[in-house]
Amino acid sequence: MRMLPCFTAIVVATFFVTSGALAQQQQQHKSAKPAPPPQAPQAAAASPDSTPRAIRMEQPQMGPTPGPGADTVPETPNPYAKDRAAMMEGRRLFNWYNCAGCHGDHAGGGMGPSLRDSTWVYGGTDARIFNSIYQGRTKGMPSWGAKLPADQIWKIVAYIRSLRTANEPEKP
Repeated sequence: MRMLPCFTAIVVATFFVTSGALAQQQQQHKSAKPAPPPQAPQAAAASPDSTPRAIRMEQPQMGPTPGPGADTVPETPNPYAKDRAAMMEGRRLFNWYNCAGCHGDHAGGGMGPSLRDSTWVYGGTDARIFNSIYQGRTKGMPSWGAKLPADQIWKIVAYIRSLRTANEPEKP
């Protein structure tokens, strides 16, 4: 029974020593200043083109930027741009994949935006419409690139671009 008070004294002493060391370590950590971020070596020339890419530390662009600005989308031409049969097929695919469920019948708008007007948040060119379908967009437009072949996406683009024109299949 004598060992119990001795054991308790050892536990209490260990607790105080440990908590004192921990408090001291926390105090040192709070007073330590963080190390500055590493700086890229300065190139001799001021031109960004003369500095190697590894030194410039550029941030890659993460997806397209809405609205006007730097154009990062290559303007790939639509192989079905003037093909009326492809526009008809695009209309069929538009309904088959239930695009009308969000964009409305004849793409007049619904839960998703109208595709018949001239207002395009991500651009209304063939390549930009293709990218919107392929990659999807925030706030509701799903990505169809893994589900649809590019050939079908281009036909849907041809249909969308035919809206409000003489070439529009099955006008409202």
